[in-house]
Amino acid sequence: MRSLIVFAGLVLGAAGLIGTWIDRSSSARPKPEPKVKVAVATPTPSGARIVSIGRDHRGHFQANGRVDGRQVSFMVDTGASVIALTERDADRLGIRPSRGAFTAPVQTANGVVRAAPVILNSVDIGGLVVRDVKALVVSGGGLSENLLGLSYLTRLKRFEYANNKLVLEN
Repeated sequence: MRSLIVFAGLVLGAAGLIGTWIDRSSSARPKPEPKVKVAVATPTPSGARIVSIGRDHRGHFQANGRVDGRQVSFMVDTGASVIALTERDADRLGIRPSRGAFTAPVQTANGVVRAAPVILNSVDIGGLVVRDVKALVVSGGGLSENLLGLSYLTRLKRFEYANNKLVLEN
């Protein structure tokens, strides 16, 4: 009887360890990023076009769009005075400022970094196109994602937060 109790205790202990191991290994796997929905403009009876952008899993407003005809994703940042592009994405878009062009100091959450001022021919979010938009290309790893700032947003007829969505209109 005693050996049966010892055996049962070992089995329960092993089951607990295996359960903990499985739980740790499943939580250590990177979770796939949810896809950002592409914003599409909805025409209104007055002829205006409206785009509504919902929050992502972090509570941020993410928008897929096009810069000079090439696809790019943005986090909407009403605290950014201009569009800010990562150097990597700018390069992918064909925007390659010279090293000497990185003259603008920019305060980020990671400290001060250098950026190169550029003009984007067109920025299109869900069919809302704005031309000749001021932007910055942020050097190195100074920026983790592209920011859709006020240089785009203020050129729209309106942008506002309503019903838990960001609403853009031109």
